[in-house]
Amino acid sequence: MAAARLAVLIAALLCCSLARLSRCGGGVGGGGGGQRVQNYTSMFSFGDSLTDTGNLVVSSPLSFSIVGKYPYGMTYFHRPTGRCSDGRLVVDFLAQAFGLPLLQPYLSRGKDVRRGVNFAVGGATAMDPPFFEEIGASDKLWTNLSLSVQLGWFEQLKPSLCSSPKDCKEFFSKSLFLVGEIGGNDYNYAFFKGKSLDDAKSYVPTVAGAVADATERLIKAGALHLVVPGNLPIGCSSAYLTLHPSGNKSDYDATGCLKTYNDFAQHHNAVLQDKLQLLRRSYPEARIMYADYYGAAMSFAQNPKQFGFRHGALRTCCGGGGPYNFNPKASCGVRGSSVCTDPSAYANWDGVHLTEAGYHAIANSILNGPYTSPRLL
Repeated sequence: MAAARLAVLIAALLCCSLARLSRCGGGVGGGGGGQRVQNYTSMFSFGDSLTDTGNLVVSSPLSFSIVGKYPYGMTYFHRPTGRCSDGRLVVDFLAQAFGLPLLQPYLSRGKDVRRGVNFAVGGATAMDPPFFEEIGASDKLWTNLSLSVQLGWFEQLKPSLCSSPKDCKEFFSKSLFLVGEIGGNDYNYAFFKGKSLDDAKSYVPTVAGAVADATERLIKAGALHLVVPGNLPIGCSSAYLTLHPSGNKSDYDATGCLKTYNDFAQHHNAVLQDKLQLLRRSYPEARIMYADYYGAAMSFAQNPKQFGFRHGALRTCCGGGGPYNFNPKASCGVRGSSVCTDPSAYANWDGVHLTEAGYHAIANSILNGPYTSPRLL
C-alpha cells in the first residue's frame, strides 16, 4: 500500500527523484577562513530535480505542470521557473558565489552558453531505461532524459564552447562541473515498484558506478574541477516519514528521521566516495570534490533553530496536512494544499524537495564548511 501511495507522490512531486545569509554562519559568496574564491568563468551542471532549473518543464510541459505553477518560485523569482522549490537551488547559490549568471536550462538556452548551462532534468536517473526494464520498474519512469543523455547534450554543445584541444584545455581549466545530485530517483523508482531496501542495496554499486563513470567521461572531455554530491538523508524526507511510518520508536533517530532509510543513503554515499577515490588515483590532474549533501542536511535536521528553521526540518512548508504536512492526495500546488507564509522558517518545501533556505544552508556548508572533500574553496 505504501508503494502505491508513493507512486502517487512521484506524479505530483518528481515533476520537478535547505536559511538566509545571516543564518548560515557567513556569506555563500565568501571564502571561508580568508581563502580566496576560485575564479571560475563558467559552470556546467547535471542531475535531477534537486538541480533542474527548467529542463523538465520545457521537455514535458503538460505532464509536469505542477512545478510550473505558483507557489513554486514564490520566494526569489516570484514566479515559477521550473525549479522544484520556492526559490533558488544549490546550483544557483554556487553560480552566484562565483559571480556567474544563474544557469540557463539546456533545452531553452540562449545564444550565450560560454558562461554555463544546466543539463539537469527533474526525475532523471543515473541509470538508463534498460536498467529499470531489468528490475521491472520501467513503468515508473517519468523521463528517459538520464545522466547519459545529459552528457550527450554536453558533448553536442562542446563545439560551441571551444574549437581545438588547446582551446578546450584552457576553457575548461576555469570551468566548474556539478555532477549531480543524481541517483536518488533510481532507488525511488525501485521503491515505488515495491522493491525492498535489500533489493535497492544490491543496485548501489551499479548506480554509484554510473555517477563515477559520468565523472570520468567529463574528465576525458577536458573537465578539471568537478563537484560530485552524495544523496540526501531520505529518512528525513516527510514523504518517506508519512508513507513508511513505524510504531516502533527505535526505528527513528533522535531527530525523528527513519534510521534504515538514512543508513541506506549513507551506504550509497560511501560506495560513491570509494569510486571517486579510484578516479583521483587514475586522474591526478583532475580536482574531484565530493560534496556531502547528507552531512550538510543532517546538520540542520539536528539543529534546525540554529539555521532559522523555527518549524523544524521535517515538516513541509507547502502541503496538504498530516503530521508532517505532507499528503500525496493533496501535494503542493494542487487543490487541498496550502503554503506557509514564511518558507525561510522551514527546511522542507514539498515533502521531497527543500526550500530555498534549505538549499542555501547546504550551499553555504559545502562552500564554507567542512562538507566538501577536498575543500571547494
